[in-house]
Amino acid sequence: MNKGCYRGQETVAMVANLGNPPRRLVRLHLDGSVVTIPSAGAAVEKDGIKVGFIGTVARHHELGTIALAVVKRNTPLDAELTVEGIPATQEDI
Repeated sequence: MNKGCYRGQETVAMVANLGNPPRRLVRLHLDGSVVTIPSAGAAVEKDGIKVGFIGTVARHHELGTIALAVVKRNTPLDAELTVEGIPATQEDI
């Protein structure tokens, strides 16, 4: 914090002062009744409002279709989310 001016200084100062970044990484469990999987970069929505985006999507042998997503920190963990119309639940990582 004593370095002076540098690239990303505002973001570092925000995290240092507030204690948390504005977003968090979550694992999404996507509804398996849909055959297609969303593409990377697809919007994560809550009640039709974009709250994040998908980074990676995969099919797990036990969990089914899962994805890593970055969502706004103020999104409740029990919120009902959708990705390209597919219902999803989130798990904090």
